[in-house]
Amino acid sequence: MRLLLVEDDDHVAAALSAILARHGFQVTHARNGEEALQALLPADAPPFGVVLLDLGLPDQDGYEVCGRIRKRTSIPVIMVTARSDVRSRIHGLNLGADDYVVKPYDTGELLARIHAVARRRSGSGEEAGGRGAGEADLVRLGPVAVELATRRVTVDGAEVPLTRKEFDLLALLAQRPGVVFRREQIISEVWHTSWEGTGRTLEVHVASLRSKLRMPALIETVRGVGYRLVAPAAA
Repeated sequence: MRLLLVEDDDHVAAALSAILARHGFQVTHARNGEEALQALLPADAPPFGVVLLDLGLPDQDGYEVCGRIRKRTSIPVIMVTARSDVRSRIHGLNLGADDYVVKPYDTGELLARIHAVARRRSGSGEEAGGRGAGEADLVRLGPVAVELATRRVTVDGAEVPLTRKEFDLLALLAQRPGVVFRREQIISEVWHTSWEGTGRTLEVHVASLRSKLRMPALIETVRGVGYRLVAPAAA
């Protein structure tokens, strides 16, 4: 797997690159935000599987870099930073980061998180070469259609623009309508963390989905447990 490491400290980057290489990763090192964005540009180059993004970059804040990356591509981004406060974590996840790792970290845990986000991306169909949006990739819920492979959602045929996390949340619930997903399970599957502070972010995303889909009853809150998707009755 090709991996983009965005880290301004050459010593840290060299040590981590060596470890990643021993585990089979092909590492490209970018020392600042602009180098990272340039590395993502060539259309004819093999795609990166994951971006490891430090926040303390010399030319621009890592949050800004994450936002610009997310506008260009859905490549998983793991923020790797010394910023451990709750506000920083929420901000990073809301910008579209797939995970957030605080320095100093255990190398084994970082490797596990890299594999986890890459596995989930592959499972969503974004890297499945040659696979069309067949019946297995389409979930219909009354007027709502969720196309898993293309990450497209429509209501009565009209496309509804969703953020990356909003789609991931809806796709998780839609694949098992009527099943109650515990809050902890949703946070683990969608935000790839067990961090309890993500709970408020989950509530915000549920409220946003209800509003965008204009179907408040589609996602039911199971008090004290979590959420489930209630498929609309057939007309």
